[in-house]
Amino acid sequence: MSTAQRKARPGAAAPAARQSVAKPGAKAVRKPAVKSTAGKLSLSDYLQRILTSRVYEVAIESPLDEADNLSRRLGHKVLLKREDMQPVHSFKLRGAYNKMAKLSPKALAKGVLCASAGNHAQGVALGARRLGCQATIVMPVTTPQVKIDAVANFGGDKVTIVLHGESYSDAALHAKMLEAKQGMTFVHPFDDPDVIAGQGTVAMEILRQHSGPIDAVFVAIGGGGLISGVAAYIKAVRPEIKVIGVQMNDSDAMARSVKAGKRVTLQDVGLFSDGTAVKLVGEETLRLARELVDDFVLVSTDEACAAIKDIYQDTRSVVEPAGALGVAGIKQYVARHGGAGRTYIAINCGANMNFDRLRFVAERAEVGEQREALLAVTIPEERGSFKRFCELIGPRSVTEFNYRISDERQAHVFVGLSTKGRGESSRLAREFVSQGFATVDLTHDELAKTHIRHMVGGRSGLAEGERLFRFEFPERPGALMKFLTSLPPGWNISLFHYRNQGADYGRILVGLQVPREDIKAIKPLLDALGYVYADETRNPVYRLFLR
Repeated sequence: MSTAQRKARPGAAAPAARQSVAKPGAKAVRKPAVKSTAGKLSLSDYLQRILTSRVYEVAIESPLDEADNLSRRLGHKVLLKREDMQPVHSFKLRGAYNKMAKLSPKALAKGVLCASAGNHAQGVALGARRLGCQATIVMPVTTPQVKIDAVANFGGDKVTIVLHGESYSDAALHAKMLEAKQGMTFVHPFDDPDVIAGQGTVAMEILRQHSGPIDAVFVAIGGGGLISGVAAYIKAVRPEIKVIGVQMNDSDAMARSVKAGKRVTLQDVGLFSDGTAVKLVGEETLRLARELVDDFVLVSTDEACAAIKDIYQDTRSVVEPAGALGVAGIKQYVARHGGAGRTYIAINCGANMNFDRLRFVAERAEVGEQREALLAVTIPEERGSFKRFCELIGPRSVTEFNYRISDERQAHVFVGLSTKGRGESSRLAREFVSQGFATVDLTHDELAKTHIRHMVGGRSGLAEGERLFRFEFPERPGALMKFLTSLPPGWNISLFHYRNQGADYGRILVGLQVPREDIKAIKPLLDALGYVYADETRNPVYRLFLR
């Protein structure tokens, strides 16, 4: 037994007790704790399995760190269980290795196989290499390349990778077919008592690392292995602590299944949080979740992106979407219930982020935190109206500004503005309308956020004589407004694109229609502004798509 295991107190298990379980949208009710029925394990059985799990041959005891910035903002102590720091950057190796390590030598000699969106696969790959057995791993074709490469690196010549299906459930069906043909042992990513027990060691560490009050532990749910193990240990040792499951609102199989009292198969699942994209939860994990989980929180893609940013600001680590669900759940829970001074723990369950996805995360994080309002504003095409609109924006920081001349009477502007909290976007829209600018709040419009913001523009028959300039300027409050107001009033802006990218320098693309008599004054005036700029009027890309 490892040092970490010896520190736990097997005798500290509480007797089977009645637990408070809240289903989505329902009032909490008193239900009996998990009992051994029809061959199913009891709570005390799970406690024993957790305490005797063989996880520390490959896993570390991950830190439990306070998120100082997030704690100050929320008014509660927020602690992060750093499973993103495991050798495979996920908690999954705990359950996978515990299952494999307890197989007989004969079973290991035949090899193992699994289906996984990536993190479980890495755990199986590392376990296969450590135990010296062969492993076949089936992964969805949607799996990020970073996870596929990691599986190959961890497993070496012990692993064969098969890509099949669009989700975990599709891959699992293919893996079970291979199991029947090849006679290998299937290492389930969540619906297996030994896997659940291995994941339960996360909770064992949490309670040892923080002996003080804990109000709730927030756990991401895909198939339910992690929350089943965590809930089993917590409810056996400290049943007063709430266990709250967090799911994406487009992959909420567990919440739906608990509410229905039976397993519900989702027709489709969202793939942004690929680590929790499960169409059908396990039979055993549903049994445990129904009895032991106190509540469920469903979060959006934008909320997950905002949580990734929150975790980065406190830890300087970038977690994957599934790894951020715990924090996203805490933020939504606090917004709903308020209070102050409580202690909440989020399990950062994974950090296998595809680097190419960071651009999307950064763009959506501000909206998810509701620190950015996206608005479509209609401005009369008349002298002074654009300046009046800029004055109405006032000291607010502009995060995005897209415009292309398209109508002689009206200009349609896509604008992003920094906000300070929830509900401010609708207030801004009403304020603009009251000042004569027709406005549509696009902050929660998926089409606008994903596509339209990048498609504002194109060719225009009204852009005659247009000259195109690209500018760079120091990104500081008021810099954009200073730039706009410095242009002569007789110069018409026919195209404008700006997006605050969080860098030290802002970048603007501007189309200008300059009176013939002012043509010679363009260069001296732009030089006098003091901004780095380039004339892009002859750029072939401009001529192909905008001219």
